[in-house]
Amino acid sequence: MASIEEKVENLVKPIIQKLGYDLYDVEYAKEGKNYFLRIFIDKKEGIDLKDCEKVNDAINDLLDEADYIKQFYFLEVSSPGIERILKTDKHLEQNIGKEIQVKLFKKDENQKKEYQGILQEFNKEKIKLEEGQEIERKNITQIKTIYNW
Repeated sequence: MASIEEKVENLVKPIIQKLGYDLYDVEYAKEGKNYFLRIFIDKKEGIDLKDCEKVNDAINDLLDEADYIKQFYFLEVSSPGIERILKTDKHLEQNIGKEIQVKLFKKDENQKKEYQGILQEFNKEKIKLEEGQEIERKNITQIKTIYNW
């Protein structure tokens, strides 16, 4: 059975693409007593508030009609940001050669819980940083891009 995120992604992706944006990610989360459905959109030129409003207006009624989420929730449409979380192989592929931060569930054999470096390559089992570190994906809790100010 598909998750709420997968159902929402399949529902809104064609509309978002028709508007000229890429659907970067969908996240459904409970924070405190509130539920949030977050839709992250992207385009080469970047995202501004008008882009978010345009997508929100285009998908809001559609989400209500589909009624995938039974609880009251807040819909948020935004950019994935400069430092963005990399969840999919597509995200990783787009960031080969860029600096990333990798957080682990627990300390590894080197007694490290976090790595930072240039993403060199990846496969289903591991990611490899240019500095020579190979990290098993099953041990990774989060990967995100690093923006050096």
